[in-house]
Amino acid sequence: MNNIPAIFLLGSMACATSAHSTLVVDLPNDAKLSFGGYFKLDLRHVNGDLAYRDFWISNNAPAEDTEETRLNIRESRFNIHYDQGDLQGTLEWDFYDDQQPVGATESVTGGHSLRLRHAFFKYEDWLLGQTWSTFMPLASIPEALDFGGPHVAQTFVRQSQIRYSRDSLELALENPSTFSGESQTIPDAVARYTFKGTWGQIGVAALLRSMEDSNNDGGADGLQLGYNLHGKISTFGKDDFRFSYNGGAQGRYTGPGANIADTADAHGDILDTEAYTAAYRHFWTDSLRSSLYYGHIEIDDTSVDRSHWAVNLLQDIRPGFTVGGEFGNYETESGDDDYLQFSAKYSF
Repeated sequence: MNNIPAIFLLGSMACATSAHSTLVVDLPNDAKLSFGGYFKLDLRHVNGDLAYRDFWISNNAPAEDTEETRLNIRESRFNIHYDQGDLQGTLEWDFYDDQQPVGATESVTGGHSLRLRHAFFKYEDWLLGQTWSTFMPLASIPEALDFGGPHVAQTFVRQSQIRYSRDSLELALENPSTFSGESQTIPDAVARYTFKGTWGQIGVAALLRSMEDSNNDGGADGLQLGYNLHGKISTFGKDDFRFSYNGGAQGRYTGPGANIADTADAHGDILDTEAYTAAYRHFWTDSLRSSLYYGHIEIDDTSVDRSHWAVNLLQDIRPGFTVGGEFGNYETESGDDDYLQFSAKYSF
């Protein structure tokens, strides 16, 4: 494997920015409309035996002698939030719809398509619309420069749903979509319970899916059960430890590129997944911090055996403005890549 060029090990980034702020507009009937989001520039170098990606998603795409550098702004996003007391709504987009380098050319301009992330509203204890799956343990995701950190072993799904929340309990019916497009008649069901305290939080969640092999092509069929255990624990000072463990019939819900097709065995049961992540974040000062994280996934009766580790250093320049660097390695059953990424982010 080639070494990361020395120029990147000595790389630096500079950004100009204005004061950190959010625009709020007062509306009739005691309502408010606010606008927010962030700009993020990534400078990323990848070398090894797998094809370049802007971020790893548990996929496996062999490509010998990969040595590629890119700059992109795809993670940048903006959102609109409506607030009228117990009635709230959110819309958010980013620029990952074209999924470069497969999408539109950048030979003349980096014109990237908008991708809808969130479109939901909440009323009292109810949430309706598209947002993170209730099965997704957001608290366990590490602070990373690679978009989302160890996607390789994380539950990572945004979809339409109806969710009821009361205290520490969340119950939801969610979109039963499949990668193959096979029709499903019963929504996916999710239940989560979270224990919280001054020490942090630990949660457990269960996923129940009723699959129908409507094409009669050997796909998943019948009831499928997945589960996860996750948490974020305060340690020393501002430091924290984050973890997740996913097991059972996860299918498309965990490690997006590992079993997105919900591959099943001869009995129609989705192949069991074992996936876990762990991360430790340490604050060197109030404005300087590092995270060390690791994720690993295996799927029964397949060759899938993939992992991702990284370490980073992030510095807050001023409120809302952060720069940093991250070095890591992504490995699959077919090879591995080292990567080095520098990022600058301004939140508004």
